[in-house]
Amino acid sequence: MVAVDNLSLQLYTVRGKLEEDFDATLARIAEIGYTKVEPFGVTAFADRLAEALPKYGLSAPTTHAGLLREDSGPIYAAAKRLGISTVVDPYVDPARWQAADDIKATAEALNKAAVEAADHGITVGYHNHHFELESKVDGVHALEILVDNLSDDVVLEVDTYWAAVGGADVPALLAKLGDRVKAIHVKDGDGTLDNKAQVAVGAGTIAVADILAAVPNALRVVELDDFSGEIFDAVEGSYKFLTGEGAPA
Repeated sequence: MVAVDNLSLQLYTVRGKLEEDFDATLARIAEIGYTKVEPFGVTAFADRLAEALPKYGLSAPTTHAGLLREDSGPIYAAAKRLGISTVVDPYVDPARWQAADDIKATAEALNKAAVEAADHGITVGYHNHHFELESKVDGVHALEILVDNLSDDVVLEVDTYWAAVGGADVPALLAKLGDRVKAIHVKDGDGTLDNKAQVAVGAGTIAVADILAAVPNALRVVELDDFSGEIFDAVEGSYKFLTGEGAPA
């Protein structure tokens, strides 16, 4: 069972709802019981988040932002304004995970970003998709090669679903990565690349209990990349499953 204060929701999950009514969407998230969210597009949404987060008793310990592709200054400014302590880069092109030298170059870029971020009191992290695990160099997952070349100041947010899709033994991977994993994306589905096949946490084929047990202290961030039904049914179902309030919708 996950403590509510160690549970968050990636707002990309409800991006369609945010477009329809930003304020009402955050109100609904809080009504379900979430106290934390993980924003995306933090520079674009900073003003609305600054107003809505405190209004609904929400905080944002982490955010996704393209630190390695965008001007970092506005990202750090928005993060500081919103009380976000960890900025996670969510994507490096799949082509950059095929050779050791390219992977090491990404590590160097993250290490450099971490030094810059520290001046703002912010920690830098990286979030994976499936291809960082699917790609292997000399039998080793590309993500593990990245980690071997990261400074101690860079953390990980492991997307446990995409790691599974990429062929990793996710509980074993998490145990190996250890305390560097400060957050995980918790999602469920059929374990394929079909985003529409994702479901509420606990209703799919992913070994969620084993994954959670492997990193007991990491922030649990619920996310669905897509869903075939009403998204808030899956958001609420995930919350109830993870907090022990009931079976997923």
